[in-house]
Amino acid sequence: MKAMVLNTAGPVTSNPLRLVDVPRPEPGQGEVLIKVKACGVCHTDLHIVEGEIPPVKLPIIPGHQVVGEIETLGQGAKRFVIGERVGVPWLHSTCGKCEFCKRGEENLCEQARFAGYHVDGGYAEYIRAPEGFCYRIPAQYSDVQTAPLLCGGVIGFRALRLSGYQPGDKIGLFGFGASAHIVLQIARYQGCTVYVFTRSEAHRSLARELGAAWAGGAEDTPPSLCDRAILFAPSGKLVPLALKKLRRGGVLSLAVIYMDRIPEMDYMEIIFWEKVVRSVSNSTRKDVEDLLALAPLVPIRTEVEIFPLDEAVKVLRLMKESRLKGAAVLCP
Repeated sequence: MKAMVLNTAGPVTSNPLRLVDVPRPEPGQGEVLIKVKACGVCHTDLHIVEGEIPPVKLPIIPGHQVVGEIETLGQGAKRFVIGERVGVPWLHSTCGKCEFCKRGEENLCEQARFAGYHVDGGYAEYIRAPEGFCYRIPAQYSDVQTAPLLCGGVIGFRALRLSGYQPGDKIGLFGFGASAHIVLQIARYQGCTVYVFTRSEAHRSLARELGAAWAGGAEDTPPSLCDRAILFAPSGKLVPLALKKLRRGGVLSLAVIYMDRIPEMDYMEIIFWEKVVRSVSNSTRKDVEDLLALAPLVPIRTEVEIFPLDEAVKVLRLMKESRLKGAAVLCP
């Protein structure tokens, strides 16, 4: 099968991914083999390819927002039927036995494995995955429309939940790409007012089109302070700027897997008055199931740009330069 393979992490400008022929995987016990129809491109892929997240397996096929059809059932697999359409997100498997798994916090499992990082992902014609970590896709959504929901959508959804928002809150979104444009729609559906902070005028225009009450830069002053905020950009310098935009008792969720250094902050000016900063680590199967159930009700509209598989490096460059309008999807 054809796949984009990373042998050595490096800058996307060095073309670290190569399109090669590799053996088609065979599903093991309780696994399914999926013919990939679409694979969303995520900022996490960029961090893995460039080595900002240290690789644990090389060579590796990146990609973890996969939509496809069941091609083959492994021994004991019976949750799906051949030809059924399913999604494969970031969380590939967990131990199911530790304290985190037992109390519904499987995203924190120390034995968790992730698609496109610990095991080969969806920048390929086929992917195998445990059937218990695959998801049925809402009939209303096409393959390419669904792919961005499986990580960008679900991690943003979890970040919004962990912020403790209430209907009517003012929500600030810092950075506006694949994840934020989905969260904006969910927050609006829940009766929240949304302010978007982004340096891209094209992104500001899209934010307004999707219902943002205001859009400007991180240094700009919104109409009022935010009750909650979510940071999607991997830029530590935005943390104090976001905290300054919060009211007393406000919560800032960091919806990133990697971030550069957060600068020193003045406690009384920026953090005092019971402001909260919390990270968002991965997601659970329930998060994915809940988002896929919610999506048709909103209904969430995913802004998608489609590219062939062999243009994965080009897409990662566009992402790094903030030149994608919404989400990018690779189609083998």
